[in-house]
Amino acid sequence: MKNTNLHTFHIPVMGLAYTIDSPIRVAHFGISSVISVMDDELMERMNEFYSQKFALPYQEITRKMEDFRSRRITAYLNTVDTIVKKKFQSFKDSLLENKKSIEQFIDLLPSVSDLRNDLQAYLEDHLSVENLQSSLSNYFNPGSIDVNIMTKVDREHYNGKEPLPIQYNDAHAALRGFAQSNLNASVVLSAGMNPRLYSYFEEFDVFYPTETSLPQKRIILKVSDYRSALIQGQQLAKKGLWVSEYRIESGLNCGGHAFATDGQLMGYILDVFKEKRQELIDTTHALLCKALQDKNKYVPSKPLPLSITAQGGVGTSQEHQFLLNQYQLDSIGWGSPFLLVPEATSTDIETRNLLANAKEDDLYLSDISPLGIPFNTVKGTTNEKLKLNRIAKESPGSSCPRKYLALDRSYFSDGSCTAARKHQKVALNQLNEEKTNLSKEEYSSKLQKITEKSCLCIGLANASFLEQNLPIKGEAQGVVVCPGPNIAYFSKEASLQEMVEHIYGRANLIETKDRPNFLIKELGMYITHFKNEKMDYEKDPTNQKLKKLNKLRDNLIEGIEYYKNLFANDHQYFVIENEKIQTQLNTFEKELTILQN
Repeated sequence: MKNTNLHTFHIPVMGLAYTIDSPIRVAHFGISSVISVMDDELMERMNEFYSQKFALPYQEITRKMEDFRSRRITAYLNTVDTIVKKKFQSFKDSLLENKKSIEQFIDLLPSVSDLRNDLQAYLEDHLSVENLQSSLSNYFNPGSIDVNIMTKVDREHYNGKEPLPIQYNDAHAALRGFAQSNLNASVVLSAGMNPRLYSYFEEFDVFYPTETSLPQKRIILKVSDYRSALIQGQQLAKKGLWVSEYRIESGLNCGGHAFATDGQLMGYILDVFKEKRQELIDTTHALLCKALQDKNKYVPSKPLPLSITAQGGVGTSQEHQFLLNQYQLDSIGWGSPFLLVPEATSTDIETRNLLANAKEDDLYLSDISPLGIPFNTVKGTTNEKLKLNRIAKESPGSSCPRKYLALDRSYFSDGSCTAARKHQKVALNQLNEEKTNLSKEEYSSKLQKITEKSCLCIGLANASFLEQNLPIKGEAQGVVVCPGPNIAYFSKEASLQEMVEHIYGRANLIETKDRPNFLIKELGMYITHFKNEKMDYEKDPTNQKLKKLNKLRDNLIEGIEYYKNLFANDHQYFVIENEKIQTQLNTFEKELTILQN
């Protein structure tokens, strides 16, 4: 399917703050990005800030107001939409009035682009302004202002001790806030299925097509493999809901939370999507039509358009173009490198410098997330320093003002966050009662597991406040940042133009010669994952763990064989490093053979 977007890349959601205002920064250039709608407090603060900056009316929405969370999200998204439209029109006007603006804009466009060709022809052949207006009208639209909802982060709310109706749950309220906004955009659903949330989509007409248009609001599923995409896509189709895009993310070579597959590697997964794309379209279309008919809604005569995109560890123009062509993808997500681009993301100076100086060994898969899911981060964050200082003062844990991740019910019936001080106090008291029955190593390990959790709600939001010099209330939490391992190969701050030209192969921001191919990097991470799973099995052997371990091994062996053939038949993209890649594949294969014995 031909990509109808201006760019062949997009900026995925990063943390809570890092892309909170990315559309305001880059959408008028046609670049799409994703806002997290988890933190309504952050969005309220940003709404006030940007309303003042752009002289827009602002009315505070306090926590005492009915349905405040949903209303805050709607208000901020509407503000972003208004600003983007104004900036886009202003930018278009500058292109019509100033040839210098056109010359600069050309540098931000893909090398192969209808708009780029038309703009160059306008300058070189001295075409009329009417020609320019026609080209801009045909090919130039603002980037999409998409939003992200982690489906499982759906905390209940209470009136005293009585739970409120489910529509006031965090993810439900976020969905309502998006659905009721003015945006013509998509919601990216991540972190797995939430059947109750999926059912809630049915209540909003904006997710259904009409005779004259596609749905105003669309659904993007972030998935790790084809089976997950098919199951979720069919489940939504049975409700009359169309999935417009499947966004495939590397299981380990990504930023934020990492959801390891059962050993299926990214290249192999993308190949399955390529092979079964039509099957995915046909099966979901049939279910969609039946559901729409049952609801007495408009039934499309042919399948609605489907995009398949990928993200995770991509760092060179060769890798970017390889993915587009080899797997017939529509767009590639570039996340972590944009943390070094002040024009695109909201990152405070100290954190940006930390990332620019980070080496491979500084980036690691941690256990700091209260969700209990491995979380990519970097050593030396201000959050880590403050956390260690509190531990040293025998006051571990966070004050937990937001409670978005207060989902653990081990000690409190209404839930608590495992990074919260009150949760850790109970957990540590319980551990101390067990201390006499534990070895020194066991006690130390359990102590570490309790106290290493970080307050992500505040830590992932603070960068925006620091960058905009806004006051930060409450207990100091510093900044948590969640880059993928790929950030190690980008060593300096970059302008938006420099990063875009790097993506399109007209510049090179990577100075090291030792950067591994992104698919090989992920494979290496899965070998490490296999080692960890094997150690876990050896400590506590069960049939279930053995079955899981064997499946992981078998899929890795299959993936290595797939890569051997893939790179052997590549005569265009990775020719220079092909011999090195084949050697690395053989080494991993031998290592895996030794490990399985």
